[in-house]
Amino acid sequence: MKGYHRRPDDTASVMNDGWFRTGDIARRDADGYYYVVDRVKDLIIRGGFNVYPREIEEVLITHPAVSMAAVVGVRHATHGEDVKAFVIPVPGTELSEAELIAWCRERMAAYKYPRSVEFRDSLPLTSTGKILKRRLTAGNAGEEGPA
Repeated sequence: MKGYHRRPDDTASVMNDGWFRTGDIARRDADGYYYVVDRVKDLIIRGGFNVYPREIEEVLITHPAVSMAAVVGVRHATHGEDVKAFVIPVPGTELSEAELIAWCRERMAAYKYPRSVEFRDSLPLTSTGKILKRRLTAGNAGEEGPA
């Protein structure tokens, strides 16, 4: 990559010694295979712990009453950020915020589970079906504000 067209500041922010930094977070297993875990921009730092939204989303969608989920960081006065989930329930199912949070607590580390859940009929999507998380965080004025 030579750079972003007519955006030298953006180009400088992603280039490092001639290498393009994608912003992807990956891990390598014992066999040498790489797995993309999440994006740097999506990383939530809660009380000094790294929380990867994708990991939380993958657990949330295993709940039988959850159709789709997106996880974002929201500001928190003492922890820096907190974990918030936006969930589309499966049509015809009943699920409360307290029930889903309790279910998550049983399956996740104490610093990872969502502290709040907002149920939605839909999530903002790109034309290719990717969730637009920045639109979700922009609407969190009722929280302590976007992280």
